[in-house]
Amino acid sequence: MKTPDLIRTALGNTARAKLRTFLTVIAIMIGAFTLTLTSGLGAGINRYVDNMVAGFGAPDELTVSKPAGNQMAGMTGGAPTEYEDSAATGEMYGMPLLTQEDLDRIGATEHVTGVETVRIVEVQDLRGADGRRWSVPMMGGTYEIGKLSVKAGREPAADGGAMELTVPTEWVESLGGTAPEDVLGQEVTLTAKTPLQQERTVQAEVVGVTERLPSGVGANPVPSAALEQGLHDIQTEGLPEEQRNTYFQATAIVEGMPGNEAAVKAALSEQGYQAQTLEDQLGSIRGIISAVTWVLNGFALIALLAASFGIINTLLMAVQERTREIGLMKALGMTSGRIFGLFTLEAVVIGLLGSLLGVGLGVAVGVGVNAWLTTGGPLKDVAGLVLYAVDPLALLLIVLLIVAIAFIAGTLPAARAARKDPIEALRHE
Repeated sequence: MKTPDLIRTALGNTARAKLRTFLTVIAIMIGAFTLTLTSGLGAGINRYVDNMVAGFGAPDELTVSKPAGNQMAGMTGGAPTEYEDSAATGEMYGMPLLTQEDLDRIGATEHVTGVETVRIVEVQDLRGADGRRWSVPMMGGTYEIGKLSVKAGREPAADGGAMELTVPTEWVESLGGTAPEDVLGQEVTLTAKTPLQQERTVQAEVVGVTERLPSGVGANPVPSAALEQGLHDIQTEGLPEEQRNTYFQATAIVEGMPGNEAAVKAALSEQGYQAQTLEDQLGSIRGIISAVTWVLNGFALIALLAASFGIINTLLMAVQERTREIGLMKALGMTSGRIFGLFTLEAVVIGLLGSLLGVGLGVAVGVGVNAWLTTGGPLKDVAGLVLYAVDPLALLLIVLLIVAIAFIAGTLPAARAARKDPIEALRHE
């Protein structure tokens, strides 16, 4: 019997005991369905995490700061720490601040091609062309420039003296427009307060309208470099110089990342700084997601283990029922190896059928539920949320894993069939 004949015979034999085969396939399908859902859930959440942090940095960036100061330890409770003058130690709220000298040292580190800083500015209100005043709960920052999703217009200038800003799409109607293009070029007035609570105003031009990304980038007005500096000058008016030009953290641009990552981190550590990539900061989150996914996959594998016993039982009964047939095939010259291959092929067919049905159902349910929850369901307001993602490689691995389990489960009954003596088998009643 040639291989194509062997495959056709195996396919035909699985249909002999339809109910028994059907129940075994259902058991395998449940395991495949669960594995497909859990792997897709892990892939979806990891993709959402990637989308959410995409606006916070790039693969070639390191977030650099000084280690937490002595006073920071007392912020979470416990015994008090010895007092240190924050002005003398260069700290704010227990967090050490970076000065221009620190930025120069970071920038001079080998493989570092640039250093960017983040300033937090506050605006009391924003007045449009009609004079109405709108509160501004939070301002964006120049660190968002280059990462914005612009619906109309352009991003504000990252350098130079232009006083510009972008506004989110939700602001268009409040500024008197019906479409994003309507507010482009509008002059607005922003009010900020000095440390003595005196109001100061600056003028700026709306040059773009942005859509919110999952990371939150573009959800608030984003100033140009000149506008951010102007607002910062108002907020720090009258303060000592050492408090005016300080930063909680900086972003170092590294060439040849990740090849030079370890060297740059070591060099910065020797200078008293700590540096982290986005992956470093997300490591624990991804670890938790992976752990939960593996636990859920474990339950699916238990279901597949139970289904493998179903395959063994199905084929053992088939061997018992087809004993005389096995004897006849051997008498006609079919080798023990071919007999073994025939029964393992039947196991593989059952495993393949169950895995394809389970994976197909799992993908359909996962995609459907994800679409319902994120577009019209209770999670529709969560920007960029992905709960389930289709990973073709993972689906292929699931099918191959189940087929392998089915093959292993089929070896016991196949070996029993292959060992049967043809004379004794022909005499079997």
